[in-house]
Amino acid sequence: MPIIVNVDVMMAKRKMSLNELSEKVDITLSNLSILKTGKAKAIRFSTLEAICSALNCQPGDILEYVEKSNDNKPI
Repeated sequence: MPIIVNVDVMMAKRKMSLNELSEKVDITLSNLSILKTGKAKAIRFSTLEAICSALNCQPGDILEYVEKSNDNKPI
């Protein structure tokens, strides 16, 4: 998937655990884990807003677009 989710990077920069972010954003650990591991197919803007607020960052700090090569692998 050409969209990379960098929640784990921002959590590390803010020294915040998965449990702490889960409580602040009011999202289940399993859903946050799916997002963190890049297995999510979508994210609601309200969830993205809450994560950005909790981590004091911008959406671009969390989401990254990576172009695919012709063989469908990220460049």
